[in-house]
Amino acid sequence: MALLALSASLISPSRLACWRVKSTVKSSISAASFKLRNGSIKCKAVGDSSKPSIQPTVYKGAYGSWTVEPSDVREVILYRLGLVTAASAFVIAASDAFLPNDSLLGEVIKQNLDLLYTLGAGGLGLSLVLIHIYVTEIKRTLQALWALGVVGSFATYTILAKPADENLIHYVVDNPTAVWFVGPLFAALTGLVFKEGLCYGKLEAGILTFIIPAALLGHLTGLMDDGLKLALLGSWMALFVIFAGRKFTQPIKDDIGDKSVFMFNSLPEDEKSLGRET
Repeated sequence: MALLALSASLISPSRLACWRVKSTVKSSISAASFKLRNGSIKCKAVGDSSKPSIQPTVYKGAYGSWTVEPSDVREVILYRLGLVTAASAFVIAASDAFLPNDSLLGEVIKQNLDLLYTLGAGGLGLSLVLIHIYVTEIKRTLQALWALGVVGSFATYTILAKPADENLIHYVVDNPTAVWFVGPLFAALTGLVFKEGLCYGKLEAGILTFIIPAALLGHLTGLMDDGLKLALLGSWMALFVIFAGRKFTQPIKDDIGDKSVFMFNSLPEDEKSLGRET
């Protein structure tokens, strides 16, 4: 009995705990090996058992099934933010026409008209890069008009407006023929809102399709008085804000369109031929 007591006292609690852990591990391994032999073991991530996996919605397209990827979401959000930037810059700049000459806010806007014009053109350019149009040639045409308008605007500013100590917008207002140089930029905007109105039946986009060219042509030809031009400008401002804001009420998939068409168009010509045959 003394020997048993002595041996028990020599065994530390930590060793006892170690033996218990080993025993537990051995029993767990034995149970796991038994499950493996019987093909019943399942692997689960800790803490995820209560969270059901979210499967992306599969849409049927003209050339196959497709899903909305995170990259698609980013593109659509950037496309819409580009429109918001363009609309915000335009509305702030155009509000100068409705403010009193001695207004402090008007003076601040006048000093930053060139910056606002640049921001608006940049936002529109971003949207034209990311816009989803099935016919690639139409998209390239809108982008070419935008680029031509940017070049024309820059040339008008550096060659004509700056030497006259005017900002670009005021120079175009005072010299209607300058619309020829900046006009392609607004033609690209007109094409974009026409596409939106045609694809989604947006009333504000459809009206903008007529207001934008009407305002510019009326100023270019001199056939409109200032009152009518201001009325068109005010309508343009209001509709542009509504148009850009309502883009965020649409589902993401609407701005993507039929993704399978874009996937098909990106294929080499030989693979496209095989796809048409099948």
